[in-house]
Amino acid sequence: MPTDPAAPALPLGFSAVPPGRIAAIVTSLEMLGRPALRPARPFPDGIALHPLVRPDCETYRALYRAAGADWLWFSRLTLSDETLQAILDDPQVEILALRRDGADLGLLELDFREPETCELAFLGLIPGAVGHGLGRTLVNAAIEKAWSRPIRRFWVHTCTFDHPGALGLYRRSGFTPCAAAVEVAADPRLTGLLPRTCAPHVPLLA
Repeated sequence: MPTDPAAPALPLGFSAVPPGRIAAIVTSLEMLGRPALRPARPFPDGIALHPLVRPDCETYRALYRAAGADWLWFSRLTLSDETLQAILDDPQVEILALRRDGADLGLLELDFREPETCELAFLGLIPGAVGHGLGRTLVNAAIEKAWSRPIRRFWVHTCTFDHPGALGLYRRSGFTPCAAAVEVAADPRLTGLLPRTCAPHVPLLA
């Protein structure tokens, strides 16, 4: 997410996070030209990216939760059906499912709605697909798809709730950190958006 230049800066020292809230450090990264791709294995036989053309909200949310629940992805879960469907129907939003034999393994979502810009909105694998080298191949696919269009900037944000390797993966892929912010939000495990068992690495402060 872009940092709002008008947002007040946090004071030095500790800032209290109230019970029922979570706080993450969000790092935005960008690349301003097409990089050389890092070496990656091709997807194994039977695994491929499949475009989701105007998926319905429940199909999308199921994939979103499968890929993101362990990392407390919740932003799309707060949207109404009408608001979410407008995004899913937008031709400038490209959504792909990584699948093996019809079963979803991951999500890749590219947002071209801002002129000459692509946001890597979401990229994630279901828990059972992590650790098999698919992440590097998926990032490379995202880079190729983004720069196949006439853009000047490709950007992504990650946070301290994400997989601990995410920031390093993006930096090795050619993204450069460009902004940082602290996001405070209602804990989605307490609002009912996600099960309370999700993201055990993030303390639950009820």
